[in-house]
Amino acid sequence: MSVKKEYSAKRKRFINNTIVHVILAILAIIWVFPIFWVILTSFRAEKGSYVSTFFPQSYTLDNYIRLFTDTSILNFPQMFMNTLFVAICSCILSSFYVLAVSYCLSRLRFKMRKPYMNMAMILGLFPGFMSMIAVYFILKALGLTEGNLIRLALILCYSGSAGLGFQIAKGFFDTIPLAVDEAALIDGCSRWQIFSKITLPLSKPIIIYTVLTAFMAPWVDFIFARVICRANADQYTVAIGLWRMLEKEYIDSWYTSFAAGAVLISIPIAILFLSLQKYYVDGLSGAVKG
Repeated sequence: MSVKKEYSAKRKRFINNTIVHVILAILAIIWVFPIFWVILTSFRAEKGSYVSTFFPQSYTLDNYIRLFTDTSILNFPQMFMNTLFVAICSCILSSFYVLAVSYCLSRLRFKMRKPYMNMAMILGLFPGFMSMIAVYFILKALGLTEGNLIRLALILCYSGSAGLGFQIAKGFFDTIPLAVDEAALIDGCSRWQIFSKITLPLSKPIIIYTVLTAFMAPWVDFIFARVICRANADQYTVAIGLWRMLEKEYIDSWYTSFAAGAVLISIPIAILFLSLQKYYVDGLSGAVKG
């Protein structure tokens, strides 16, 4: 009798696992298919956004070549460099702000600590673009919405409120024993020395996670970049450039190049995630544990 029950349990488990794996496989195909289609479209030789066939009939590299050679209307290389500069600077500032604020809230005890954490949680419920009009007029009053200062304005926008996103990093810092800090204080270390020479070397996973998320925000943002850049084409980021490729006057000739640009801007993020995936996962798991 027990053998039959064991066989029945194994069979039921096998059926359940099969159903789950089939569902996951279907979901994976649904998720990957649009990416696969964009990649194929980026090599499509047929021009225009409207074609009679779903998949390309012929393939070419001209769409990628045009992005870097045809700069008469849409200067993709300049947009790419603008985005890269803003993303790197914002990433450095944002990462420092997040890690510093997280360490202070995890290790220090001061009067406004809990009210600040509650305020940050409430503000985090509202999307950042709700403040874009107010932010724009503040930047305009400071003279940061013209010329090369637009890049500085974008960096300030992306990094200014980074300290509010401290929750995950704080959770990770909470997992580091307080005894480490106490021993360092007894040895004569300052708080800055503890943070920079002890805590950060022990926190590589959360640093990697913070850097990745801080880099992605300006890399893919469209709303703030569009509002601040306005008609300054020499300051456009890749998000604005790709959007312009889909405008009425450009979509017929730039549609396949748009797909090529979408593939190109995804490569740096994909490389970063694949190379730093282990640390990224460790950072998240450590924060959840904390």
